[in-house]
This record gives sequence, C-alpha cells and structure tokens, in this order.
Amino acid sequence: MAAIVHDDQKTYALAARLLGRDLQALSGESPRISSRLQDCGKTCVVIGAYDTPLLRQLAKRDGLDLAALRGEWERHKRLVVRSKKQSYVLIAGSDVRGTVYGVVDLTRELGVSAWEWWADVTPRRQARVAIDDATVFSRAPSVHYRGIFLNDEDWGLQPWAAKTYDPKTGDIGPATYARIYELMWRLKANTLWPAMHDSTKPFYQIAGNPEMARDYAIVVGTSHAEPMMRNNVREWNLKANGPFNFFTNRDRMIAYWDERVRQVKRFETLMSVGLRGVHDSAMEGAKTIAEARDGVEQVIDIQRGLLSRAQGRPPERIPQVLTLYKEVLDIYKAGLKVPDDISLIWPDDNYGYISQLGTATEAKRGGGAGLYYHLSYWGRPHDYLWLGTTHPSLVREQLERAWHTGARKLWVANVGDIKPLEYLSQYFLDLAFDHTLLAQAPSEHLHDWLARQFDTEQARQITDIMMEYYALAWERRPEFMGFGQTEPTTPNKPTAYLQSGGDEALRRLDRYAAITARAEALAQAMPAERRDAFHELVLYPVRASANLNARILKLELAGLPDNAGARAEQYVTQAKAAHRAIVADTAEYNGLANGKWRHMMDMAPRRLPVFAEPAWPPPPGAASAAAATPSASPPTQAARPRAVSIAASSAAPHPQWQKIEELGSMGAVLRSSLALSSVEAGQAADVAPLVIEFHSDSSGPVGVNIVALPTHPLTSENQLRLGYRIDDGALAILDFRTHGRSDEWKLNVLSNTAVRSLPPQRLAPGKHRLRLYAMDPGFMLDRVDIVPEGAARYYGATPR
Repeated sequence: MAAIVHDDQKTYALAARLLGRDLQALSGESPRISSRLQDCGKTCVVIGAYDTPLLRQLAKRDGLDLAALRGEWERHKRLVVRSKKQSYVLIAGSDVRGTVYGVVDLTRELGVSAWEWWADVTPRRQARVAIDDATVFSRAPSVHYRGIFLNDEDWGLQPWAAKTYDPKTGDIGPATYARIYELMWRLKANTLWPAMHDSTKPFYQIAGNPEMARDYAIVVGTSHAEPMMRNNVREWNLKANGPFNFFTNRDRMIAYWDERVRQVKRFETLMSVGLRGVHDSAMEGAKTIAEARDGVEQVIDIQRGLLSRAQGRPPERIPQVLTLYKEVLDIYKAGLKVPDDISLIWPDDNYGYISQLGTATEAKRGGGAGLYYHLSYWGRPHDYLWLGTTHPSLVREQLERAWHTGARKLWVANVGDIKPLEYLSQYFLDLAFDHTLLAQAPSEHLHDWLARQFDTEQARQITDIMMEYYALAWERRPEFMGFGQTEPTTPNKPTAYLQSGGDEALRRLDRYAAITARAEALAQAMPAERRDAFHELVLYPVRASANLNARILKLELAGLPDNAGARAEQYVTQAKAAHRAIVADTAEYNGLANGKWRHMMDMAPRRLPVFAEPAWPPPPGAASAAAATPSASPPTQAARPRAVSIAASSAAPHPQWQKIEELGSMGAVLRSSLALSSVEAGQAADVAPLVIEFHSDSSGPVGVNIVALPTHPLTSENQLRLGYRIDDGALAILDFRTHGRSDEWKLNVLSNTAVRSLPPQRLAPGKHRLRLYAMDPGFMLDRVDIVPEGAARYYGATPR
C-alpha cells in the first residue's frame, strides 16, 4: 500500500487521515501516513497547498510547475509523477480547502460515498485500487461560500450527540462537530452556521468547538438571528445585562459584541451584522419601520468599527453578510443603507420560495449577494421537521433564479438535523459547487447519486420510488396532513382529500402503497452491507410518509356515512396499525448500525397534533370529515359534470415560456422567462399570448381556476401578474402576489399552489381558448382547472 505524505499542518494531517481511512476501507491495508518526504518510498500520495514547504521542495526537485494555482480559490491540481526511483500522486491545492477537495475528489473517484459514515454507505472492498493517471485541474467552485445551518436540533442532532455519540460532553461538542466537518469536506461545503437553539449550549461556550473548525478549515458564520457571532438565546442574560434594546441599552450591547469579535479574531469567520430580537424576532425598541431602519444603520456602523479594531484591518477587508430575513427585508425595502462590501443574503419564505432577489443594480455591489434556503423549518403556518420532503425540482428552479440574478457569494441551506435530509443537502451543495448541474434534470442527478450509494441496477427503481415520494409530498407534505396550523397550534382539521367522496384519498393511499411495496421488495433484496443505508435513505421516509397518510386518511374515511359498520371498523383498525408501524419503524431506525443512531429519529417533532395516535370515535367536539366538508358525498345523479385539469405544459411551445420538467401537480410547469422585463398594465395586449384550449360541455356557469406555484416577484422591480382573455372577451389582469404571512400565503405554501378563480363564465358548448399574457419574469404556471357548476371538487388536480 502506498504511503501518504502531507505537509506538516493540522488540516493536511486530517485530510491525510481521511484518505488513509478510505484506502484502508477499500483495500483492507492501512497506508503509512507521514509528513516527511523521505517516507514516500517507491509510491505515495503527496498532499498540500502549492506554496507549502513540502510542495515547494517537491516542485524544485522534480521541476513541477504549479504556478497556475497561485491566487485561485479552492482549486487543486492532481498529477502523477514518475521517475526511475519513485512514483507519486500529487494533490496540490491553491489553498488549504482546495487541497482537501482534491483528496475528496480522489476518494469519490475510488467509490467512497460522502455518506460513508453519516448514512452507513460503507465503502466496498476492491481487489485493486487504481485511478486514472491523467492530470486533473479542477474548476473553481461556482459559489464562493457554500454552507449548512444546523437548526431546530432539539429533536434529533442534539439528543443524539448528547446521549449517544458524545455523552461525555453531553452536547454538540468538538467530537460531533469533527464528524460534521468531515461530512462538509466530502460535500465540498466550507461554511457552517452552528446549532443555536435553547436546547444546545452555545458554540463558543464549549471548549474546542472553534478550534476544531479551524483545524478543518471551516468558515464559521451565524444565522440571521445572531449578529456578531453571538448566540443571544443562551448568551444574553436579561437579568445581568438588561433589555436587548439598542435604543436604551446601547453601551452594554456594544460591549457584548466587542467581547466576542475579539475572541474570534484569529479564526476564519463570515460575520453576520445588523440587529434583530433575542431569538428570531423583530428588533426591540423600534416603534416604526423608519426608526428600525435608522437604528440598524447605526448598529452596522458601530459593528464595523468593532470588527476593524479587533482585526486591525479596514472593515472592507472583513467578510460580512446581512441576511434580509423576515422584517429585515422590510427594513431594507424602507431604504436601509448597507455598505457596498457587505454581502446581501436573500432568504426564501421558509417553504422553499425565494422572497426576493437582487436587481441588476444590486448585483453590482462589491460584496455581492447570496441565498439562505430552507430544507427544514420550524414555525407557522406549520413545521416540516420530520422528513426531507422538499421537491428537488423546486430546489433546482429556485437556485437557478439565484444564479441568474447574480446571488453567488454565499448559499447556505437550513438542513435541520442533517438526517434525514441527506440527499437534499447533497443536491443543494452540489449545485452550489457546480452551477452547470442546474441544466441537469433533478431525476438524473438523483439517479446518479443513488447509483453511487447502491447499485446501478437498483438506482433506476429507487429513483422512480423517490420521485413519486417527492411528488406526493409536493401535493401535501406528510407533516401538513392534519390540515391544522401552528403558532398558535390548532387541532387537526378534516382533510380536503374527502371533498369528492373519498376517491381522491383512496388514490393517494394507493400511490403510497405502491411505492412502499416496491421499497420493501428492494429492502429484502438489498445486500447486507447496504441494508442500514437503504433503511435510512429510502425505506424509512417512504414507509413513514405512507403510514402517516394512512393513519389520517383512513380514520377520516371511517367517518364517511357510506363507510358505516364493518367497513368503518376496518378503516379504524388500519389507521391504528399505521400508527404502530411508524412507532416500530422509528425504533428500528434508532437501532440501526448497532445503535449508532439512537435518539436521532423522532417521529413527532414538537408533538404537534398531526403526529397524534388515532382516536376512535373522535373526541367530543371534534368535527368529522363528513360533517365538516359540505361536498363530502359524491355528486348526485342529476349533477354529473366533471371538472378537468389542463396541464400548462400541454400548451404549444412559446418563446416567453420555459417548460420546467418534474415540477408541479401534473409533471411539469411553465415559467415565464427570467430575462423578461416587466410589462406595464396598458401594454399587456402587446404581449404574444400563451394559448390553452379547453372544451366546455356545460351550458351553465363554468368556473376557470388558474393554478400557479406560490412564487414571489423575482426582484423589487417586478410584480407577479398574469394577463388573461377568454375567447374574444376583454383582457384582464390577475395579481398573484401575497403580502407577508397572510392567510392566503399560508394556504399557498401548505399546498404548493396559488389560485386565482375567474368570474363564472357562461360559455357555449364546444372549444374555447384561454389566452395568457406573461407580464413579469419567473411566473410559474401549473395548470388550469375547468369546473362546471355542480362538479365535484378536488384537493389536487382532477384525475385524468
């Protein structure tokens, strides 16, 4: 086995150790690891940055030209050097992280998964470990800083770290962070926002945490709620320090910030600036938006002075970000003056739809812009903390918007507990590292990823299962199936899946049953060394989603008048069995890999009503599905008209509309061009329309519902409008924009739809034309529902 020689610095030693462990797993032999060139022997791998002493010595001895690496960001060159006495593989980085990514690329090429530890995708033994000896010169990462935010860790990561992985520390300490940093290496992420909930001791209060980040060359930042590297939830002592109010307690707050910036001045950080409340709340003390704006401007000026004095350099040379999250975006829109070198970080709305991106003028800022994106969320209108259910196609489309508008400085994803968001985290970070993957269909990326985790032959089947899993969650996430809300928490409500008499609910259950059966069959055939990984990555999320839907929908089906008696009892029995199955599956998950994941999986985060054990008969005062849903029974014989859903993507190709595959309720959506300039209302008729043809059989009133995705205006210079005209009628304009956390927005994000119902139309039987006029960039059109009077209503698209 070849030796591994590394430059004599801690990060390179850690990279050498990772490579050595992977080579041992692949070959069964343990390589010698050394920082001395004379230990190379006849063959070795040499790793280090191009300008480190070891590589300078090597370049001089063997006449190597590594000058192309000078001044580059996180790039590496890999080459094979041969002579009569010695051969070696050289991994030379432009900097320390470029070197690490060179090691990661090598182990990936050899077949080691990024999830070899975190999802038990153990490397498979190989008879011969070999690589292509062609010279490799990596491209620079597409996004400068690529990161994860560990958040809402109360139900998984923190109890697992405290009780299972590192009970000696009893929290998320350096041992746990070392594992996280290694995963970040393998995912080519360079930035961390540490866990910060009240359940977790602050990052900088646990000895060894910042030093471990330094050893792994991880850039540490903090979330939108934690300016100046402070965890206010646990570090601001109200009794000792007084109110967290800049207007009345300025000196104490400045001293509080100054203490931390001096503590971290020798570490690589990405400093969040600005001011919010103690924990994800609005700035205290400001009575008006103007007062808040002026206060934040003063705060940022003071904070930059503190940073400059602590680090001994101008503030323009210190990386800083301002995350325009929640009310901070309103303050920014009110005219907040932000120094040009500060990066503006645009947030999504917590449900995967970016709230706003930068204009062409904002894109020219010296500090650039970035993105904060949720793959997991705690809050209103409802959490989704349990399973990873965001559709990859939505992730791709939204990141494409960020790339298009120049938000390329920082992309950070809220990944909750890491598990079970393995794939979504990988996908987000892959796109951040290489934006050319935005051109690849999400299903192709998923297939390629699954082929690396399992076998190529199994990958296609698993891809089909997981794409159906995401499609079902797109229609309604499992966590949202109680049809209630939180903050404040409401009881479960009757689902909308029984509006048509139960058929829609049964079809949903059949779809879940089908992918569960396929997943279980694959699990039975899975090789022993992949069974734990398959359970974590595929079987648990698929089967748990299916069982939660069964628990809720079957209990409601039992309440329909037509299902009285034995059939009702059967449904109740099945609902209770589904709950027991989730309990058993969760216990099995926590026992995987000999108990390695004990306390990681919680089947009921925050104990919300949607997770409750089914009760029958319903508690007194609880509404049944039949009683609460006016049209729960099928239409009468006299009223047989059928609603029809028409996929927007079925329209003829149009230069202003792009087909986005694998997204929406019918397999694809149309998006108005991101390069489109917004059109004035009076000019809408000048736009070439998109034409959707439909047929009416009814002589009575016909409803026409235009169903879009609940996106937001692309930039502050745009709106979210759509012009329409039916046949030769007048052109009218629909505005799909929502404001703040309105009730409409809540319904939209829970269903992934934004609906505008046109006035009832009296149409002659026969063919008709709906003309749609794109007036703003990035409008996402899903489908058009034609609903004759008296037709049954459906939660989702009308079945074909």
